[in-house]
Amino acid sequence: MQIYLWLKAIHIAAATTWITGLVVAGLAVASRLVRAGIQTAQDPYLLEAVRRWDRFFTLPAMLLTWALGIAMAMQAGWFSSHWLMIKLTIVGALLALHGVLSGTLRRLARGADRPAAILLYAAPATILGIVMIAILVVTKPF
Repeated sequence: MQIYLWLKAIHIAAATTWITGLVVAGLAVASRLVRAGIQTAQDPYLLEAVRRWDRFFTLPAMLLTWALGIAMAMQAGWFSSHWLMIKLTIVGALLALHGVLSGTLRRLARGADRPAAILLYAAPATILGIVMIAILVVTKPF
């Protein structure tokens, strides 16, 4: 049981780092959308800082979250649980969003004018996803 608690604690810390990185990336892309391509002198530096954060903190945190989550699910025998399948679907959507945001940040840093308008909702979608995950994990409704 002791190893499970350590896995859980590190999983929560890694997930928090991953989700924070997603929100920051979403806000960076949304700010670019709101400005409609108008650049300031600091804009390239901000984009590069967010990209570095994504590469060195958000991505490793995402990988660690997945690895520890799978380890905990295997140890607890949850792979037949419906709540876990729903959670993994939401986490998969967050994974896809992370990929889209990372690619968008890369294109913006290379000079693209405007990201897709739907990405204005990336940060709120991330928060909604994490709220749904928290509810599923705590209540395990099915």
